[in-house]
Amino acid sequence: MTESRFKALIWDYYKNAGRHGLPWRKTKDPYRILVSEVMLQQTQVPRVLAKYPEFLSRFPTTRSLARAKVSEILKVWKGLGYNRRALALKRVSEIVSIEFKGRFPKEAHELESLPGIGPSTRGAIMAFSFGLPTTYIETNIRAVFLHFFFKGKKGVDDKEILPLVERTLDRERPRDWYYALMDYGVYLKRTLPNPSRASKHHARQASFKGSNREVRSKILSYVLEKPRTQKEIERYIGKTPHDIDKNIRDLVKEGFLAKAGKTLSARS
Repeated sequence: MTESRFKALIWDYYKNAGRHGLPWRKTKDPYRILVSEVMLQQTQVPRVLAKYPEFLSRFPTTRSLARAKVSEILKVWKGLGYNRRALALKRVSEIVSIEFKGRFPKEAHELESLPGIGPSTRGAIMAFSFGLPTTYIETNIRAVFLHFFFKGKKGVDDKEILPLVERTLDRERPRDWYYALMDYGVYLKRTLPNPSRASKHHARQASFKGSNREVRSKILSYVLEKPRTQKEIERYIGKTPHDIDKNIRDLVKEGFLAKAGKTLSARS
């Protein structure tokens, strides 16, 4: 397929079936774009749609999130999983509020210096907030290029895809172009065997049930209710193949929990 035909097909699909109603597509505020991008990492859109307005209602600005207690943030975040993302959002908000005086940087290297922001999230902020024609890739964009330009190939590296992303980028409308690519990627995954399986970077998400992530989540939720001792936590978790003591130590070290004597509480 020619690149011009490819672009016409993607634009046509977006015009007729694009997900134009997604709330984060109705803003250019970099903070709100960041919240949506972080929430959407490893979390399905319906769950994010339920949490996104609640989170922004409680923490509408970087300043409000920077000033919030960790325990307050985690209570609102509950249900999204991967709680490290919530901490990273708070740390970004603190840095932007203090070091950048409340204004998100536009330079790629400055954005990627912020906690939890890699090339994909950086690209999303630059394109969706600032309308900058940056080149980047994420899971649905990757699926589209694999489907059209790498049929029959396995173990395709992103380095092979990025030049195509660069060449086909609509520099006048990068925001809408990337949304169009994402929507077509969702369509492909819904109607065909997942094209992303041909990627070198593809990895199946491990089951949550019975995992160490589930144990961490239970510990954190239990302590968020009120301070607990380690013995209380061990009784609550019950028999498990995972190391409860190590999980508690990790949660303290990572900034989720605070320990005073024998009592553990949510970090303020």
